Amino acid sequence: MSFLGRATELAVLAEAWRSTKAAFIPIYGRRRTGKSRLIVEFADAKPAIYHVGKQASAPLQRAEFMALAAAALGEPLLAQVAVESWAQAFKLVEERWKGPGKLLLALDEFQWTTASSPELPSVLQEAWDRRWQKSGRIMLILCGSYLGFMEREVLGKKSPLFGRRTAQILLRPFGFREAAAFHAGWSHGDHAQVYFICGGLPAYLECFDRARSIEQNLVANLFRESGPLAREPEFLLREELRDVANYHAILQAMAAQGETTNSGIARAAGLGDRALHYYLSTLMELGYVRRRHPLHGAAPTARETRYAIADPLLRFWFRFVYPNLSRIPMLGPERAVRELVRPGWASFCGEAFERLCREALPLLHAGEKITATANVGEYWRKDVQVDVVGLRDDNCIELGECKWGAVRSPGALRAELTAKIPAFPNRRAATIRLRYFTRDRVRPTAAPAGAPPETWHHLAQLYGLG
Repeated sequence: MSFLGRATELAVLAEAWRSTKAAFIPIYGRRRTGKSRLIVEFADAKPAIYHVGKQASAPLQRAEFMALAAAALGEPLLAQVAVESWAQAFKLVEERWKGPGKLLLALDEFQWTTASSPELPSVLQEAWDRRWQKSGRIMLILCGSYLGFMEREVLGKKSPLFGRRTAQILLRPFGFREAAAFHAGWSHGDHAQVYFICGGLPAYLECFDRARSIEQNLVANLFRESGPLAREPEFLLREELRDVANYHAILQAMAAQGETTNSGIARAAGLGDRALHYYLSTLMELGYVRRRHPLHGAAPTARETRYAIADPLLRFWFRFVYPNLSRIPMLGPERAVRELVRPGWASFCGEAFERLCREALPLLHAGEKITATANVGEYWRKDVQVDVVGLRDDNCIELGECKWGAVRSPGALRAELTAKIPAFPNRRAATIRLRYFTRDRVRPTAAPAGAPPETWHHLAQLYGLG
């Protein structure tokens, strides 16, 4: 599939390449966001050494690096040099680089190269400080998927490389507008549903065939043993983690059993509180789980903390696939989708739609020429749930209700949200504005006199398509 999106990131890299100064740009983000594809797309037709780290010995990785350098620089003898250190490898590359302009040096999966060569950040720091920064002939890209590692060992204050980057790129998953470009011609509803499964990860979006329905894609990609995503979550976790069984138990407790609190997850997963804290922290560092707090304008408390699976595919897989791994072969993929997914599909989409609407609120503000900044989230307490909350700095509070299913009575939906207004802690005596988010277009009845101002949005509007 052709390369889609990332125009802003490519522009940052192109500007650094054109500059007469040296460039050092860390690129980081969770797995499958397309970091490697971005680097390869940028490196096309440029003099470049692109090395991917792996769980292997330092001598093996240095030998591979030298073979890549030999090919990139047209110096076959480099591949035969048995370098004893990374410092020697980099120095040899510098000496053999005769071309005009910059040489691109991209070290992907940097966490794995550093695992076998802990001195590597210091080696790069020395090369940058003594030679590369002054010569302007090197563009260095360090790329990694382990967010905590990149923030500590490349960007953090204690890193030898701290303060030396000339730019940085945190590559996030595509938003729902960009993700829709992968399946031109689909309905807005189908765009949303594939986004609920794949999120904005290009590697997953590319697996969904535009010629198939959503259910047919689920069969082909997730419920057939040979499907490209059938075991993807399992492989993804095994790439990064040890003791995978406990992570599986935690994610199943959250996705299939609906547990969101420390105590509930620990009980369902059969773990102690201390162990759970370690596992949840690791999953959050990887970007797979997120911490949630109700948004009400005050500092959150530990008692209010909830957890949710941040990755849509993990949320889908641990809800519908992993708990049924023994049943799926007996049912067959088509029947498994009908019997295991269909009954819970509306609920799954409803929860995902709420998150999509929260993502959309800043875009709606921009379209409405609202210049006030806003904190966006949700609010809950024991007896009330507000799907979307926007706390704006112009003393306006926006409360939103999301309905993925058919809205049979706009008046009842309005009454449902209006009844929640007194339950929301309006500490600033701010103006209240209501927003209603629906999948299909709704024609609301006139609001009662004196009711808060309101806006109704349907799915196509969230995509900016009308």
